[in-house]
Amino acid sequence: MAAKPFASSADLGVKEQTLEVLADGVYALTAAGDPNLGAIEGEDFLVCFEALATPVAARRWLTRLREHTDKPVRYLVLSHYHAVRVLGASAFDAEVIVSSEQTKRLIEERGQQDWESEYGRMPRLFEEPESIPGLTWPTMTFRDRLTIELGGDRGELVLEFLGRGHTEGDIVAWLPKQEVLFAGDLVESQAALYTGDAFHFDWAAGTLDRVKALGAQQLVGGRGKIARGRDEVDAAVEQTRDFLLTMQRTVGDVHRAGGTLKQAFDATHAALAPQYGAWPIFEHCLPFDVSRLWDEFSGTERPDIWTAERDRAVWDQLQG
Repeated sequence: MAAKPFASSADLGVKEQTLEVLADGVYALTAAGDPNLGAIEGEDFLVCFEALATPVAARRWLTRLREHTDKPVRYLVLSHYHAVRVLGASAFDAEVIVSSEQTKRLIEERGQQDWESEYGRMPRLFEEPESIPGLTWPTMTFRDRLTIELGGDRGELVLEFLGRGHTEGDIVAWLPKQEVLFAGDLVESQAALYTGDAFHFDWAAGTLDRVKALGAQQLVGGRGKIARGRDEVDAAVEQTRDFLLTMQRTVGDVHRAGGTLKQAFDATHAALAPQYGAWPIFEHCLPFDVSRLWDEFSGTERPDIWTAERDRAVWDQLQG
């Protein structure tokens, strides 16, 4: 059997982007399994959520958004630090770039390595990489909660850290009045999870419980379709939890039995593939997911830094 192409290096097809209006002045862009984005209108400003991998890619989203509003971007919110979510930030000309304190520390600690890693894994997303001016740095950070008053009768936007999950610094953007939640990569709706920098046990328990308790009527996850209505929102949260718990069960069984990382990967692949194997980036993510969870079972509290060299080594070991 031929080796599988590395990560998403062979995923070169154009993905159709869809802009949807979720409520008055609330927008989301989905792209068939590529990273999702959002925007919220204040009375005389915009809040944008996520920034894509390059300024060139981000400008295409902004061109679509400008068909609906010409308000300036006051806030650009970064849900977490991964390169495909943040390196397009300069295109927004935002007055303020917001992240959690934890995310800022991660950029300081491993932002450059992550950039090089993700560029190797997902080259298609890095459209004109020479347009990236450097690492994206937040200019405003918070620890637990930040509220942005939108003005007029638009209510407020609540940015909140709900616990460790996809990374140790993920935040969500919650519109209580409109009951719309931008969940970042804490929730995926019909897309596989990337958990290479995750805290699997926190994420599957308290963090997802707090996400669900917000009671959103519409949820935009990090990838995949928009969940509409409480049934779909709850299903997206529980699909995310099921993916994590299945991984915990299968990797944990092999680890406790004294098996190998490769055996854990094979068992996890067999357990997840029937339900999730056809979803976007499943094959790409799983080696890195299992490797991180194996480390957690082995007592590694914080994720080791992914580098381009480590990516290839893990891929060759598990998917080669």
